Amino acid sequence: MTGAAGQKGLETGSSFLAPHTRNLNFRNNMDSHNETYDYDNHNDSDYNYNDYETICEKDDVRSFAKVFLPVVYGLSLIVGLTGNSLVLAVYAYSNRLKTLMDTFVVHLAVADLLLLLTLPFWAASAVQGWELGEVLCKIVTALYTINFTCSMLLLACISLDRYFSLFPQHKELFLGRIFKRNCSAKLCLVVWTVSCFLGIPDLVLSKVKEFPGRKACMAVYPSSMAILVKVSMEVIEVLLSFLVPLLMILYCYFHVVRKLLELPLENRGKRWTTIRVLLAVVGVFVLTQFPYNVMKFCRVLDVIHTLIRHCGTSKALDHATQITESLALIHCCLNPVLYVFIGSSFRIRVLRFAKAFSQRRRLAQRREEHGVEISFNSHSQSPKTSTFSI
Repeated sequence: MTGAAGQKGLETGSSFLAPHTRNLNFRNNMDSHNETYDYDNHNDSDYNYNDYETICEKDDVRSFAKVFLPVVYGLSLIVGLTGNSLVLAVYAYSNRLKTLMDTFVVHLAVADLLLLLTLPFWAASAVQGWELGEVLCKIVTALYTINFTCSMLLLACISLDRYFSLFPQHKELFLGRIFKRNCSAKLCLVVWTVSCFLGIPDLVLSKVKEFPGRKACMAVYPSSMAILVKVSMEVIEVLLSFLVPLLMILYCYFHVVRKLLELPLENRGKRWTTIRVLLAVVGVFVLTQFPYNVMKFCRVLDVIHTLIRHCGTSKALDHATQITESLALIHCCLNPVLYVFIGSSFRIRVLRFAKAFSQRRRLAQRREEHGVEISFNSHSQSPKTSTFSI
């Protein structure tokens, strides 16, 4: 996956001079188009710098990022941490995961939390550049990729689980046989393994590059295969973190909705409630992920054909990439609402958790109030009969 707010567009040789936030801040004055790429041993013969008649100044793009990205990341962090932490707290109180869906939801909350925890680093980078060293650059970049991909794949797993729960006859298929409660650990292990595999290039290639006035955390590709590696990574990321989950979600929920429409009329109210929830899930996924993946596709085309040759177009795409990737990140704040809080069973768990928490607080208050109790028997004839109890 790409970094927060569009780094990889800059790293990958896109002619959006600052498409990713992680690198967006590093585009100072574009004396030539190759500052967009700025890789060690980069092959300048791949691009025709004479196509640029004037220098493309990106100060307005960076100024926008310095305000927009920290605000969006800050709000996402607060909302996402609250929702996903509550999910984990409720499941921890329940003390067991009853269904395969429960397992997926817990892993989804963990992935979203880890993704959200990278946002303060990218917010700081948007404001002042990367000042945290190369080790953190590699770790934070890889964590972003791993957890974003993991989150998308888990959403696909949740849709498959709902599909098989409504069509048990299909459980004889290969996917149906592995979507069982006793296989939950193996399924989640596969998801995390695939996600970690996608994070390896970021872990290996990410470096801190120095530009006039600031530093950048970005991927530095070997010049001999820069275009091939960049395009391959973008295509794989689009497939695994968007296209495959989207197709699985659309297929599963289409058949689920069609099955629900066949229910008898007496179940109409519950049926339409469920359908509205499923439509919201699909709608939110498409609205938050589709725009950003369109930008990634444009970036792939630009890497191959160097399509963007005008400063105004480059700036517009920079802004669009920042906004669309920030929109894609909002999904991790909405997951607790879409997949957990709407469900009646989880609402019951939340109420039980809140009740138990309230009872513990009241008990703690009583202990504080009555922890020390002093009583004197003033009517006693002998001082030996006075009592002091704790």
